[in-house]
Parts: sequence; structure tokens; C-alpha cells
Amino acid sequence: MSVFVPRMMFFTKGVGTHKEELHSFELALRDAGIEKFNLVQVSSILPPHCKVISRARGLKLLQPGAITYCVLCRCCSNEPGRLLAASIGCAIPTDKSTYGYISEHHAFGWTERKAGDYAEDLAAAMLASTLGIDFNIDESWDEKKEIFKISGKIVSTRNITQSSIARNRGYTTVIAVAAFVF
Repeated sequence: MSVFVPRMMFFTKGVGTHKEELHSFELALRDAGIEKFNLVQVSSILPPHCKVISRARGLKLLQPGAITYCVLCRCCSNEPGRLLAASIGCAIPTDKSTYGYISEHHAFGWTERKAGDYAEDLAAAMLASTLGIDFNIDESWDEKKEIFKISGKIVSTRNITQSSIARNRGYTTVIAVAAFVF
């Protein structure tokens, strides 16, 4: 039986603006450096032993036209002055032989920091629930982060977030991506 599991993952983000919505998405992909790959969206699992690498290294390991699995978050608007955010959160377990979680969150009117913290919180909460860590979902992020640290089961959380204000002409698209490398 052949198992198809990524060995590495990298984060990237981008923003694009154009009169056509699809073209604004293409420009966001270009800004993120991933326009030349055939992206296949997957859900939220960070595979066991999957190493997080730099964007530069990840892009060097892929070739144009490659089928590239990713967790992609996208937010788009043509309403001038609208604040957009797209964020990917990641929670990595201490035990590298177990899986972690990747979350995506997009929002209107949220700052980059707020959206990023929220996406990180989502990923950590999903991982915590599978590890049997009890916490109150209504507590502040700082209180939950302390519970995660004390448990010793979550080694780190992180996010990548792109925000932008929609321009006066056309569509603005923001993306955040966790791309896998085999």
C-alpha cells in the first residue's frame, strides 16, 4: 500500500487587485509566488513528521505545473475601503509522530493581527480537543495559550495572514496558504 503523505510544508501569502475578480485572484497567487502550480485544496491536517520550511526553499522544490496540495484561505471584495483578511493558523504537537492542525479564517473588517490570532486559536483548539486538553472556549487566547503550554502537548502555534483594503477600482483578493511538498 502506497501512502501519499507530505514531508514538508511552507507558508505564503499575497494580495492582488484587478477589475476582474478572477484576475485579482491570479495576481494574489503571483504575489504569493504560487501562480505556476496546479493547486488542490485539502482540509486541516498537518501530517506527522511534516517539517515546516521557508517559502523560498518550498518554491525551489516545486516545478511549474506541479499538482500542489494546499490549505488555502481567500477573501475578496469590490467594495472600496473594505478591510479584508485571510489567515492560516497552525498548531504543532510536541510529539512529532502525531498530527497537528491547520486552520483557515477569512474576515471582513478584521485587522491582520486579529485574524491571525483567531486562526492560530482555531488550530490550537482543534489540536487540543484531539489531545484531550480541557479548556474553556470562551477564555481569552492568553489564558488558553497558558493551558496549552502547561499541558506540554502543543509545542507551538503560528499563523500567516494577509490583509488589505479594497481598492477603488475592481476587486481586491487576499490569500494565505499552507502548501505541501512531497
